[in-house]
Amino acid sequence: MSKKLKIVTIGGGSSYTPEIIEGFIQRYDEMPISEIWLVDVEAGREKLNVVGSLAKRMVEAAGINCQVHLTLDRREALKDADFVTTQLRVGQLDARIKDERIPLSHGLIGQETNGAGGFAKALRTIPVILDICRDMEELCPDAWLINFTNPSGIVTEAVLKHSNIKCIGLCNLSQSMQRMVAEILNVDKSRFLLHLTGLNHFLYGTHVYMDGKDVMPEVLKNLKYDSAHKPKNIPDIPWLQEQIQHLGVIPCPYHQYYYATSDVLETQLQEFAEHGTRGEVVQKVEHELFELYKNPALHDKPKQLEQRGGAYYSEAACELISAIHNDKNLLMTVNVRNNGAIRSLPDNVAIETTCVIGRYGAIPLNNDPLPPTVCGLVSLMKAWEEMAVEAAVTGDYGAALQALTLNPLVPSGKVAKVVLDELLEAHRAYLPQFFRE
Repeated sequence: MSKKLKIVTIGGGSSYTPEIIEGFIQRYDEMPISEIWLVDVEAGREKLNVVGSLAKRMVEAAGINCQVHLTLDRREALKDADFVTTQLRVGQLDARIKDERIPLSHGLIGQETNGAGGFAKALRTIPVILDICRDMEELCPDAWLINFTNPSGIVTEAVLKHSNIKCIGLCNLSQSMQRMVAEILNVDKSRFLLHLTGLNHFLYGTHVYMDGKDVMPEVLKNLKYDSAHKPKNIPDIPWLQEQIQHLGVIPCPYHQYYYATSDVLETQLQEFAEHGTRGEVVQKVEHELFELYKNPALHDKPKQLEQRGGAYYSEAACELISAIHNDKNLLMTVNVRNNGAIRSLPDNVAIETTCVIGRYGAIPLNNDPLPPTVCGLVSLMKAWEEMAVEAAVTGDYGAALQALTLNPLVPSGKVAKVVLDELLEAHRAYLPQFFRE
C-alpha cells in the first residue's frame, strides 16, 4: 500500500463534512488516509463536536485504519499535512443572510457567490484563506490546497497570486452539467467528453464529444435545467431558446442571473417575502441536519444532506485528491491559473476549465477562442474578479467600489456605493483591512 496520508479539512464543522468523510472511506483502498483532522474556530466548536463525532462513527463503522482528530488549533492540524481542503464560511450562515438581504433591499439580486453578496463573501474570505496559506508555507509547504470555499474562483485566484502554495479550486457545477448532458444524450457520462471553460459560476460547455464527433447541436436543441440539474438557489426559469441556439455553447445554471436578471430578481423578491432569503431556508435545513447528526446510532451520511445544496462538492474533492495522489491523468473541471488557456484573459488569473489531473496538478486542455457571443462578458467578469481580489487583499475602498461597479448585477456606481457601505458596516467585525485605525 502506498504512503499513508494526512488530510486536513478547515471548516470541519460544516454540515458538508459527512459527505467528504464518506468519499474518503469509499476510496480508502486507493487513498490510504491515516489521519483526518477537522478544524474549526471557536464559534464553530459545537458544530465541530457534533459533526466530528459522526465522522468518527462513520470511520469506525467502515472498519478502516484511520484516526479522526477534532481541533480548534489550525497550526497543530496543518503540520506535515499532505492535502488541505477548505470549506469555511467566515461569519457562518448569519453572514450569508446579510449578503443576500442587503442587495435585495436595494432591488439587486441577493446571492451568496454572485453579485454584491458574492463580493462581500470574497472580502471576508480571502484574508482568512491567505492566512491559512502562510501557515501552510511554514508547516506543510509541499501540501496541496484543495479549495471549495466560495466564491471558489476568486478565492483560488487570490491564493495563486499571493502565496506559494499549490492550489486547485473546485466547484460542483461541472458535475451537474455532465449529468444534464448525459440525460439529454441518454447515455452514461463515461460515453462523452464535455469540454468546459470560463470562470467559476460563469462556465460554458464549448464541446460535447461522443463517438468521434461533436454533438453540441443536439445538446443545445434539448437544453434544459430543472431541479435535478441545477443548484437549489437558482429558480426554474426557461431559457430563451433563440438566444441559446445563437450562443453556440452551453451556459451553466448560474448564467440565469445574467441572462434572465429581472426574472430571477422578481422570483427572489417573492421568495424573500414569503420565506426569507435562501440563507434563512438553509439555516433551517442545517438545524435539522445537526439534530440528525447528534443521533449516536447514525453512522453514515443522511439522505437529507442533499437538501442542503452544494451536492457533489465533496465527491469531486475526493476524486481530485485521489487523481493527484495516484497520478491518474484524469479529466476534471477545476479552477487553475490561466497560462494562456483562455487567450482573451491575462495569464496570471484563475479560470475554470477541463484539465488533466495528476501528481503535477492540473493542466488545462487546449481551448478554442471563446466565441464573440460570450467572450466580452467573460472578460468583464474577470475584470471585476481581479478588482475584488485587490480590494480584499489591500482593503482599498476605491478598489472595492470599482469592483462592485463593474459587476454586471449592479446597475450603477451610485447603487454600488450605497450597497458597499452597508455591506462593509454589516461585516465590520470580519473586515479589519477596511477599518484600520
